[in-house]
Amino acid sequence: MDLTTVLEILGGVALVALIVGSAVLVVAYRKLRRIPLRRDADFFTTIRAVPLSLVIGLDLLDLGLDVLSSPIIWLLLNRLGLKALRDVATIEALIPISNVIPTLTIAWFAARWFNLGRPHDPDVLEAEPVGPNEYAVRQPRR
Repeated sequence: MDLTTVLEILGGVALVALIVGSAVLVVAYRKLRRIPLRRDADFFTTIRAVPLSLVIGLDLLDLGLDVLSSPIIWLLLNRLGLKALRDVATIEALIPISNVIPTLTIAWFAARWFNLGRPHDPDVLEAEPVGPNEYAVRQPRR
């Protein structure tokens, strides 16, 4: 097998990963708009609350684009309000060799199997200060 064949195979794998990852992220985005998550949630609390499709989509995007996926991941997770996950996923995407290892998917399973982080409470209501000793219920993300 010569070098051009290997590069064509790797390019095909990257293209398929990019297309499938983008489709999975679109599906995950629709689910994520309805997840109420505390603003002070840490990485494992956040990763326990998000659907598996989000972390698989992020790992596939990282596989398809390698280091170039980091700004896309940062913008997407920032838009969704998943700041703890955003920081870790962006740093992980910047590491060149880590794209072949689905680290976020592994972390998702580890967080659930080993009960890392706080359990997600879908009924939690958060308030934001509107004045001295006054709070109003924060409006959900849209």
